This record gives sequence, C-alpha cells and structure tokens, in this order.
Amino acid sequence: MISAVAEMYGIHPQTLRLYEREGLLKPSRTEGNTRLYTDEDLQRLEFILSLARDLGVNISGMAIILQMRERMEEMQRQIQDFVKYIQEEVLSRASAAADPSRGAIVPVRRPFVTPAPRKK
Repeated sequence: MISAVAEMYGIHPQTLRLYEREGLLKPSRTEGNTRLYTDEDLQRLEFILSLARDLGVNISGMAIILQMRERMEEMQRQIQDFVKYIQEEVLSRASAAADPSRGAIVPVRRPFVTPAPRKK
C-alpha cells in the first residue's frame, strides 16, 4: 500500500502519486482503488529514487531514462531470441545433412590456396 511504501523508502505519499501521474510507476489497484506495489514496482521505485537522490535527475529525465532502459531490455530479449533461433537452425541443418558443411547457413567453401610462384 502507498503509506507502507512511502514509509519504507522515506518519501511522502504525494511523491508516489506524482510518479504515478507522470507514468513512472504503475501500481495495480484493488477493487476499492487501493494501490498495490509489486516487487517489480519496488525495484523500479528504487531505480527512480537513485536517479533523483544520487544523480539529481528530474522527472522528465527519469521518464527518458526509463524509456531507454525498457527499449534496451526489449532489444536484449530480441537478440537472445535471435541467437537461440540461429543455434537451433544450425543444429537442425547439421543433423539433417550427411555432410555437416552442406547444412551450413552460409556456404562453406574450400580454403583458397595460393599458387606457388612461377619460376622465370
């Protein structure tokens, strides 16, 4: 609840309401409209407070930083999914081909051999 979270972090409940109004925090609500903060909400709040207290970042700056952080996390998930897909594809192709080099995603070529110099 808002009062418990405010007390736990040494901030005024209005600060939490402001962060919510600005879209920095999005606690869930009960049917009686009481705010409920999850562990994820509290981690996000700790990050917000460190931006404010330790770095002096204003609310607009916090919003930009949080947005960039979310984009970076999404990009990281996409990269992990892509790497997993490539690994599965390589394994699938290699096991399906009698000659593993024929199952490669990129054609495997024989190494180029430099011809011996000609004598004059």
